[in-house]
Amino acid sequence: MMRTPSNPVVHLELHTGDLPEAQALYGQLCGWRAKRIDAGCGAYWALELGCGIGGGIVECETRRPLWLPYVEVPKISEATERARALEARVLLEPREGPAGWRSVIATPAGAEIAFWQPKEHHR
Repeated sequence: MMRTPSNPVVHLELHTGDLPEAQALYGQLCGWRAKRIDAGCGAYWALELGCGIGGGIVECETRRPLWLPYVEVPKISEATERARALEARVLLEPREGPAGWRSVIATPAGAEIAFWQPKEHHR
């Protein structure tokens, strides 16, 4: 029996309504230091989580803090369509950024996950 290779989690992003509190808590709790990165529509705080996994903190309107894992996929459009076929809701259609493409889906049960395709894999 051949196993299908799994797609790795490559990024973990915290969406929170209180950026200063989150930075202080995770800095003290886990030793994660946040570095401000200027993004087109505001600031993004990058985190180095270790083991080659990137991370970040985004301040936004949210009822409660939410960790969003990013899973690397070879083709963003195929992964997004596969999720749709499995009855997931597409919250963010594939969108290009400086380093790659991302999309965000919610499973039928409501869990959210993001797909990530680095630019070097785009076809």
